[in-house]
Amino acid sequence: MPHTPNAKTIIYQLLPRLFTNYCEFPVANGTIEQNGSGKMNLITPTVLNAIADLGATHVWYTGVIEHAHATDYSAFGITPDNPHVVKGHAGSPYAISDYYDIDPDIAVDVDRRMDEFSALVERTHAAGLKVIIDFVPNHVARRYASDAKPAGIADLGDGDNRDMFFARDNNFYYITRQQFAPAIDLGHGADAYVEFPAKASGNDCFTAFPGRNDWYDTVKLNYGVDPNDGSRHFDPVPDTWFKMLHILRYWAAKGIDGFRCDMVHMVPIEFWRWAIPQVKRHFPGIIFIAEIYDVGLYRPFIDAGFDYLYDKVNLYDTLRDIETHNHSAATLTNCWQTVEGIAPHMLNFLENHDEQRFASPFYAGDATRVLPSLVVSSMFNTGPMMIYFGQELGEPGADAEGFSGHDGRTTIFDYWSVATVRKWLNGGTADGALPHPVDALRETYRKVLRLANSEPALATGGFFDLMYVNYDNPSVNPHRHYAFMRHLGDDIIIIGVNFGDEAADMKVNIPAHAFMTLDFPEGEDPEATELLGGERASRRLSASEPFAITVAPHGAAMWKLNRQSMHALRAKAAPAKDAASKKDTKQASAKNKAKKRPAKTEK
Repeated sequence: MPHTPNAKTIIYQLLPRLFTNYCEFPVANGTIEQNGSGKMNLITPTVLNAIADLGATHVWYTGVIEHAHATDYSAFGITPDNPHVVKGHAGSPYAISDYYDIDPDIAVDVDRRMDEFSALVERTHAAGLKVIIDFVPNHVARRYASDAKPAGIADLGDGDNRDMFFARDNNFYYITRQQFAPAIDLGHGADAYVEFPAKASGNDCFTAFPGRNDWYDTVKLNYGVDPNDGSRHFDPVPDTWFKMLHILRYWAAKGIDGFRCDMVHMVPIEFWRWAIPQVKRHFPGIIFIAEIYDVGLYRPFIDAGFDYLYDKVNLYDTLRDIETHNHSAATLTNCWQTVEGIAPHMLNFLENHDEQRFASPFYAGDATRVLPSLVVSSMFNTGPMMIYFGQELGEPGADAEGFSGHDGRTTIFDYWSVATVRKWLNGGTADGALPHPVDALRETYRKVLRLANSEPALATGGFFDLMYVNYDNPSVNPHRHYAFMRHLGDDIIIIGVNFGDEAADMKVNIPAHAFMTLDFPEGEDPEATELLGGERASRRLSASEPFAITVAPHGAAMWKLNRQSMHALRAKAAPAKDAASKKDTKQASAKNKAKKRPAKTEK
């Protein structure tokens, strides 16, 4: 399904290291020799066309920039990492060790890894998809050394004054006169990891003694903020700003279409206001997506230049609470009110690499319960929808892969193969035979995602909440049911979702205000289409009569009505009405004449 300018953005996130790893029997804590690694070259046109057919418009390739790992690539001129400060054998994609290089794990020919990435970008574009990669601005791996930086570019940390905890043009923060001593084993002898002076860790841990739950595998970057007193030193522009701007421009010039920016609120907003316009000046089509976890910062970061923001702490958390903590579906009204005016900038999701899988026992425990959450998440507003590879196959995140234990997530730290994805990919044909529930689930995702970016009212239209006239409606349980409308031009779509275990016959009230606001005629019986199931029926749309929506347990229904069909009905009815009116007039006239005629007399 090629991307069109008016389509809703649908992002398919995948980790190449996991996505195309065909190892049939991976072992926990396995090395790359034992478990293998997925490769960029295996993301073929066939695979990309299958992703596009699902409804995706963009692919977010997670973990393509070189990051710390326990595998030794020194034979290829890559400075090795110390495994004691690497999480798992494969390492975190967010512990960047060279901002200018491609991770060697995902290359078939390590010496030609950048060429393989460029070819992947070309294949992705040829499939009608756009390319997003990570930009990780807040922290780097403990061992950062660029072997691939362009000539004349200084490494991060080059020229730092290591005798100062803070200096404006230092790239790192130094815990002076202290050796790095986290609550983990740093090894012994020649293999030990030694860092002196210690650098601050990525999660704003400004001591030499981070704990096991700290981001001890990363080093915090200094953007000119002094943690001692919070003072900001941005004039003249700090050295780190220039280095990170160059990195953004470097990747933009590779032909990518967007950056997913990691933990943006941990970087001064002033940097984003300075950097984003400069990138867009040369690459006007490029998009910036913010991973952010503070609703209070949404508007400022949009003003700073971000196109889209994670709506994790608003819509995602609400949907999860409805599913797992019996929270009321009525709280969804608060979600759109919270982002009113900026809703088109919200990126929604049910899964990503940080979150537990929907089908895991830590979340819903059953992938077939997803439809109401999926419909709301993808159709609540016009902002992007993102899904995580394997989500559409009901991947439960049930593996204990190694560093990532049994936590309901798919590991980002280990060499691993995801069985559900491996079976569907079927060696690259992307047509693996799926059991009925999985096959039906993928088709459900395909239908919903394609509707979201092909129906104009869903892709670019407006939103109207129907719950405020249904809270005292006995057929609509606001605890488990939610109803809303999307509209654009001549189209109106009435949507009802059911988070409950019982089927619902919802008699949804539609207020007169809706007809006035949308300038939509009422009181007609046009043919309507239920978009998910394909049913067609004559449906009355009126403020005086509720609109009936039958919804299966953990289901959804979407009725589409069209103004033109109403006009056509009226036009069709008009001649008949006129004819009847003329007939009635003629009959009345004849009767009147008969009354005026003299009565006959008998002879």
